[in-house]
Amino acid sequence: MSSLPPELVLCVFIHGFKGTDGTFCGFPERLKHVLNETLQGTKVECVVFPSYETRGDLAEATARFVSWLTELTVNLESSHNLRAGGAKVVLCGHSMGGLLAADALLGIAGAESKDADRQGKMIWPRIVACIGYDTPYLGLHPNVFKHSMNQMNTYIDAAKAVASEFGLFGLAASPVPTSATGASPQAQAQAQASGQVQKHARAQSEGQRPGSRTEKERLLAPPPYTPTPKPLDTSSWTKQLSSLSISPTYVAAAAGTLLAGAAAGTAYYKRQDLAGGWQWASEHLQYVGNLWDEKGLKRRLELVISTGVVFRDFYTLLPASALHPTERTFSILPPSSSPSHPHFVPQTNKVAKDEIEAHIGMFEPKSNDGYYEMGLEVVRVIGEAV
Repeated sequence: MSSLPPELVLCVFIHGFKGTDGTFCGFPERLKHVLNETLQGTKVECVVFPSYETRGDLAEATARFVSWLTELTVNLESSHNLRAGGAKVVLCGHSMGGLLAADALLGIAGAESKDADRQGKMIWPRIVACIGYDTPYLGLHPNVFKHSMNQMNTYIDAAKAVASEFGLFGLAASPVPTSATGASPQAQAQAQASGQVQKHARAQSEGQRPGSRTEKERLLAPPPYTPTPKPLDTSSWTKQLSSLSISPTYVAAAAGTLLAGAAAGTAYYKRQDLAGGWQWASEHLQYVGNLWDEKGLKRRLELVISTGVVFRDFYTLLPASALHPTERTFSILPPSSSPSHPHFVPQTNKVAKDEIEAHIGMFEPKSNDGYYEMGLEVVRVIGEAV
């Protein structure tokens, strides 16, 4: 009598804005080792979603991720002789990767649908947990920019110099662009993610294999970024500024940070190449613009919790010190009275100099003295989910 195949747990890591597939350092492999030692009768695979373009609509990035995830899940379930839903998926997103993970979950689960429509329906891919690593589910804490203002001023000056030399538009008067469709990122993500899952479901029902991608590199390759050409209309940005509860200085700081990235490489490009710099900035601002959609952020968080999927956000916490008499966080946290508050877990870092350093260095022991404690808590949460 043949033995049953071991259960399969697939942990998928997603980097954030301007991150890479190296963002997580050795954390995924360490987590895989500990989970395989901890979860008896279970095989654990940790996969990092390859580097992807963090620009344009978040919904488009979500759809590309869901397409990749569904194909990966089909192949793994098939190779492990598991039925559909046999692989338990844990989504792990750092920074804005956590927003992408949340939107993917909502799209796959059909969280915007009526409860009656969702009853009795199994989520596939079978997502059992959504874990954020310092993901600003309710937005960035304003003090992040306050504590880094000197550096921000340098960025803004560099950006203005680029804008002046290459004839780009005014910086401070241009708010963050939103989706051209007017739909919320969650609604777009749900529609596109659901379409991707249905496409793979149809392929399965028709007896089709998920493709000829047998090599690991091809299996894990992210779908290409294919932006939809749109005419640049900066007048719409001005109109949107009045409808957003955002300080123009706050927007200028973020825009300056982005444009300064282009400024750093100015010497290597021709003038005509840099003429598209504003388009580059607008696409990236459109992506990070989700962090200023207060209503959308709250709605996303509520829906994620309503799915019943295990959800946690490990947020960096810098304790009070002589220089900083109050605790500091990279993200805005829900009030202690909020039902979502228990889902947020502090990840104390006593060695980072500021919130940004703690944010980008949370996956290395040398820059995060709470690294090992965080890892053990993540193991506990995943154990709870599976």
